[in-house]
Amino acid sequence: MQRVSKLSQSFSSRIARRALSNSLPPAPPPSTLPPAELFDAPSNHPPKQYYARPKPRDLPPYRRTWPTLAALSLAGVSVWATFLMYSANQERLASSVMRNIMATVKEDPQVRDLLGEAVRPEPAWYLSGDPWVAGTIRMHQGNIDLSFRVKGHKDAGTLYFTSIRRSKGEPFKNLRFKIIADSGSEIHLKLP
Repeated sequence: MQRVSKLSQSFSSRIARRALSNSLPPAPPPSTLPPAELFDAPSNHPPKQYYARPKPRDLPPYRRTWPTLAALSLAGVSVWATFLMYSANQERLASSVMRNIMATVKEDPQVRDLLGEAVRPEPAWYLSGDPWVAGTIRMHQGNIDLSFRVKGHKDAGTLYFTSIRRSKGEPFKNLRFKIIADSGSEIHLKLP
């Protein structure tokens, strides 16, 4: 019997809990809206601003940018041109034509008598000790025209070398291969 009473109590408490969980929340308290304000004409005052407008101030002075751009462009073009000249000079120095010319000049007895021993291209201060070789080497077009300074232990001079090829497949013909010394003497050379 006690057992039946316990079961009935637990059953009744479950029903009570379920009834509470299914019930709706209480209704909100009655509220009254504020009375509507009606106007019969537009307002004489402008609407209020949301924020204070900033005070006007002077603009910064206008700076011209073209002088700076022109200076930078000029600097860029001059660096590019200097690099092209330097790389073309290095290419002429490393060519097989230049090696053959210098081998002939070093072995020639007339050059040794005029310029002295240890004949070599004269270094230029602006190329960090490399010589400046003026002219062009265009093997495919058949045109070689070079001039550069040479010096030995006695004297120095300018070497001129010009060679052309009239048509493809023909050998090059030397037109000019000479050294004009600073003393005024002139030597005509021949490639072997």
